[in-house]
Amino acid sequence: HVQLVESGGGSVQAGGSLKLSCAASGYIYSTNCMAWFHQAPGKEREAVADIDSDGDTTYADSVKGRFTISKDDAKNTLYLQMNSLKPEDTGIYYCAAGDQLRRGVCARPFGYWGQGTQVTVS
Repeated sequence: HVQLVESGGGSVQAGGSLKLSCAASGYIYSTNCMAWFHQAPGKEREAVADIDSDGDTTYADSVKGRFTISKDDAKNTLYLQMNSLKPEDTGIYYCAAGDQLRRGVCARPFGYWGQGTQVTVS
């Protein structure tokens, strides 16, 4: 059983930065891919970025060049560095973990989810 706990959300002005963290515990050896999702108010949850066991990353076009996903396997922690934040980045950010199909490709849907952390950009 995998547990994911996000932190680092908050309120920031447009152009500012935030760094989200996701602490993973449980049977983490079964999770080869980790990802961040964003749910804007009134909209469906969408993938922001993912990272596989080899460190290969994928980003949504809307965040390329602004957000960076990374992980520290020794700390079992996933990160999302968010720079140049825009009001449309507002919403709840969820951490997710799941299986890897092959290098660079994560299986969908992800099997484990955190509770989310709120980010507000004004």
